[in-house]
Amino acid sequence: MDWLNYHHLLYFWTVARLGSVTKAAEELRLGPATVSAQVRRLEESMGEKLFQKSGRRLVLTEMGHVVYHYAEEIFSLGRELTDTMKGRPTGHPLRLRIGVSDVLPKRIAYRLIRPALELPSPVRVLCREERPARLLAALAVHELDVILSDAPVGPDVSVRAFSHPLGDCGMGFYGTKRQAGKMARKFPQCLNGMPMLLPTDSMAIRHSLDHWFESKAVHPAVVGEFDDYSLLVVFAAAGHGIFAAPLVLDQEVRRQFGFVRIGRTDAVRARFFAISVERKIKNPAVVAICEAARKETFA
Repeated sequence: MDWLNYHHLLYFWTVARLGSVTKAAEELRLGPATVSAQVRRLEESMGEKLFQKSGRRLVLTEMGHVVYHYAEEIFSLGRELTDTMKGRPTGHPLRLRIGVSDVLPKRIAYRLIRPALELPSPVRVLCREERPARLLAALAVHELDVILSDAPVGPDVSVRAFSHPLGDCGMGFYGTKRQAGKMARKFPQCLNGMPMLLPTDSMAIRHSLDHWFESKAVHPAVVGEFDDYSLLVVFAAAGHGIFAAPLVLDQEVRRQFGFVRIGRTDAVRARFFAISVERKIKNPAVVAICEAARKETFA
């Protein structure tokens, strides 16, 4: 397709937005047959079906979702252009659709996202927390601008996406004051046989911790495994076991929750990534996230 007919795109976008050819025709003040014909021409020019029937309803195909999200951006920019030319403030903040891997500690996610909210221009953040596979599927159809994750895109993933390293840090081991007071041996031997709360093996850091325990001949007594880091901390605060956390959270873990750091290691690294469909990130809010992470959070 050498060029895009924006009238056809407008008719398609209106049908998709209202969910009906009839309603779209009423809004556009055209006949339903005319609207249907224009949508078909758009499909023919793109070589893709954009709608499919589900009973009496029209629903978007996978490619239809992609085209719809682009159309939303195009017509939103058109409205902003019109407002700007008329000297009116747009009033529309930059939308930033972020996918947060469900294994990422919430406090790290917040620290990564915060710089986007501190830009001179207003930003509206839409956060979606899911398993990485589902987030990648949403990224592929442009429902997300970026994914924040503890692991890069794997070689077995069919989605064309790029992993942008944000930084890494060592790991600290924490417990209550009562638990720390029982530590008679030096770190890390003091962990041997101690009750331990660990992330599940769905988290990249778990494999690194297991290898490190093995290399140090340390065998803690695992009493709990968690996908949710926040829930793990609740169990730790109740005294059920020692846990490991990225050292970037060291001050918060000790000051806010009152845990004592028993020891630390730089041999185990917690790594963080921004995943996008762009090789070079252009979204100013995502650029702010990446730059702040590299220059400040993980400097």
